[in-house]
Amino acid sequence: MVKMRQIERRKLDHIEVALNEDVASANNHWDDVKLIHCSLPEIDLEEVDTSCVLFGRKLSFPLIVTAITGGYPNAVKINRNLAEACAELQIGLGIGSQRAGVQHGDDGSYGVLKDHDIPLRIGNLGAPQLIEQGTKAKFHEDDIKTAMEMIDAHLLAIHLNFLQEIVQPEGDTHARGCLDAMRDAAKRYPLIAKETGAGISRDIAVRLKGIGMRGLDVSGTGGTSFSAIERHRAQKVGDAHCAALGRTFDDWGIPAPVATVWANVGIPIIASGGINDGLQAAKGMVLGASCAGAAMALLPEAMESAEKVMEKLRIMQSEFRAAMFLIGAKKVSELAGKRYILVGETKEWLSQLKAEG
Repeated sequence: MVKMRQIERRKLDHIEVALNEDVASANNHWDDVKLIHCSLPEIDLEEVDTSCVLFGRKLSFPLIVTAITGGYPNAVKINRNLAEACAELQIGLGIGSQRAGVQHGDDGSYGVLKDHDIPLRIGNLGAPQLIEQGTKAKFHEDDIKTAMEMIDAHLLAIHLNFLQEIVQPEGDTHARGCLDAMRDAAKRYPLIAKETGAGISRDIAVRLKGIGMRGLDVSGTGGTSFSAIERHRAQKVGDAHCAALGRTFDDWGIPAPVATVWANVGIPIIASGGINDGLQAAKGMVLGASCAGAAMALLPEAMESAEKVMEKLRIMQSEFRAAMFLIGAKKVSELAGKRYILVGETKEWLSQLKAEG
């Protein structure tokens, strides 16, 4: 029971810090992506079709509400509001880490997704939990099965959060063996790999594709910094060492637009990390993503009601449709062929990466 309370406290801390502290990256790198205006789109706005098919599931527009929370009492309300909204608007939804649910049973904050007709449900376990962490036992195949059945998941995200773990006072920092464990799991279950704010590079993307990952949620810098979240948590408990680490690595990682381009190795890419509106989602698609992912942008609404979440999502979909119209794209599949201009750090990153081959 003590361990369960620790997990609950950590998850509650994450939400409280995200809502009450400045934990955003210094720059939202989607501002570096400029789409080219089409003065004569030769389509009507109502002709623009925002629907897409992702992992064999049809979505009303290419957005997934990516992992936010789960595993403590207040998360029931958050996930119920998200689930109801995503079902109503036919948008994908990923759950927060199911570690607590696997270890101690579902408190209702995970299984609430099964009560709603969400078109794409994505479960969530951490790569660190697939190997032994000192005295902590690793998750086995049955645990993965439990996580998927808990929400009737269509896919399971394996999150890669080692930046967060090194700053977290109670973090799991053993990484040797994660790739092999993910390969073994991918032989039995449909998996995607998900970063948590630090981005995925091309070499890692190639390795993840090679072991059978069905897709990649790149989650680059530009949005919520989990290093900053853990810094605030460490400060709260007087852990000066971890707080210093968090401060040093606040903006560590690969910018989200860079990761979207760089990690595109022929499997579906979810562009995430600072996606706050439908225009930014459209930018991710123009850069070659199959879908966009947003989390923090919807957390305040999820704390209130399903209606507030729906209102926010409808605005994002309208912004996405407007962006398609203004660049002359009638279908989502046409977005990847549209021109764009890069400026700032994103241009510098991709220019240097291209020069290095």
